[in-house]
Amino acid sequence: MKEFINLIFSTDFVYSIFRVMTPLLFASMGAVISDIAGTPNIALEGLMLMAAFSGMYFSYLTQSALIGLVMALLTAVLFAGVLAFFTLYYKTNIILGGIALNSLASGGTVFLLYLAAKDKGTSVSLASKTLPNIHIPIIENIPVLGGIVSGHNILTYVSVLAVAFTYYLLKSTDLGFHIRAVGEKKAAAESVGISTTKIQAVALLLSGVMCGFGGAFMSMGYVSWFSRDMLSSRGWIALAAEAMGRQTALGSAAASFLFGVADAVSNAAAAQGLPSDLVKTIPYVATLAGLTIFSVRLYRKQKEV
Repeated sequence: MKEFINLIFSTDFVYSIFRVMTPLLFASMGAVISDIAGTPNIALEGLMLMAAFSGMYFSYLTQSALIGLVMALLTAVLFAGVLAFFTLYYKTNIILGGIALNSLASGGTVFLLYLAAKDKGTSVSLASKTLPNIHIPIIENIPVLGGIVSGHNILTYVSVLAVAFTYYLLKSTDLGFHIRAVGEKKAAAESVGISTTKIQAVALLLSGVMCGFGGAFMSMGYVSWFSRDMLSSRGWIALAAEAMGRQTALGSAAASFLFGVADAVSNAAAAQGLPSDLVKTIPYVATLAGLTIFSVRLYRKQKEV
């Protein structure tokens, strides 16, 4: 127990929190943008999974991490566009569409993995590339702080920028105002000449961009290969973080941090030899606990009103 406590209060543990929360930050920002526009994107898991496979495979084919990243982004945006097309133009139920994309990603990536690597589990036989870690000059030499802040994968820093981008987009840009207007009062937005279909489509595409970054990190930063269903429900946890954050960029980022802490604790417990089947449940138990607390507080506030 003493070793576990020492591990929890180490710089390596705090460093790991930022590492594991990176895909949650990206996905929760994508959820915020699409949800505020009135088009809740529950296909986050599937979009990130397809992006993860695409990034791994194209980096292997071209031996370029940059091309892998670009293809991961394009893949996620493409399938987000498919969701937008059927939802907004053919009036398909967006929840059912999201479920369909998640199912397609889960089975489709296994099929593609087998075609590419002759393996239904992992792509370790394919020499794919990874995105670089960034060591920040001066800061990396500062005790404690350097060990926490410096040396992360480049996409970890991009995920922090994604939070700032989402906040600025929704609070200070015309597009952000239109997204909020469409989500709050669609008929009113249409009455002043805003193309609600276009705005909602853009919101879903931006959500796809965020998922592309999150998926690319999983197979080109978090690890250096793709494995079956490697997202491990991070897309669903990101949806929970967005709900707890009340559709705000900063609130969702804070909730993502809390879930990142739970995930890091799970990894630390596993490293100490605790039963793996037990410690793997920690992030999901934390998610359920967080949603329960959020729901109870929201219910009490509604009763007071």
